[in-house]
Amino acid sequence: MRTIVVYSSRTGNTKKVGEAIAAALPEGTRAVSVQQVPADLADYDCVFLGFWIDRGQADKDAANLLPKLMNKHVALFATLGADPRSPHAAESLEKAAQLLPEGKKPAGKFICQGAVDPKVIEMMYKMFPKGHVHGQSAERDALHAEAAKHPDEADLAAARAFAKKTMEDIGRGKV
Repeated sequence: MRTIVVYSSRTGNTKKVGEAIAAALPEGTRAVSVQQVPADLADYDCVFLGFWIDRGQADKDAANLLPKLMNKHVALFATLGADPRSPHAAESLEKAAQLLPEGKKPAGKFICQGAVDPKVIEMMYKMFPKGHVHGQSAERDALHAEAAKHPDEADLAAARAFAKKTMEDIGRGKV
């Protein structure tokens, strides 16, 4: 089965996760940036597509690619600055899945926390007043500090486990 990992990464978080996923897949599986998608992408049996969450959805580059993925199997993975167990994280992954071609369901989904681009934090703090959910506060600063620690080795191990399980599920015909 020909498999490839494609990722869109602003700060390097999603690239790290994509490389961890590729390392857990059959030997020779490539991890490439969405800007380097090979012309023969349709020839792959399985595409793992990764992206960073931008305002509750897949970033623009990944969002543009999702509707074009007619491959037999597509698995999604993402990074975001918020808690990956939050409703926001689940909703963000679901919104991305809805961009797949009609009738196509992801073979698997994975999300983990990642550092937020400091420029984005600065922009948000300028845009939103203190007291706003996205405005500067001690709580918000603590959330950004926690996100800056990710993806960590536990996140990357979970990404590798996700890749292995997804391939096992595909092999068993579960997806």
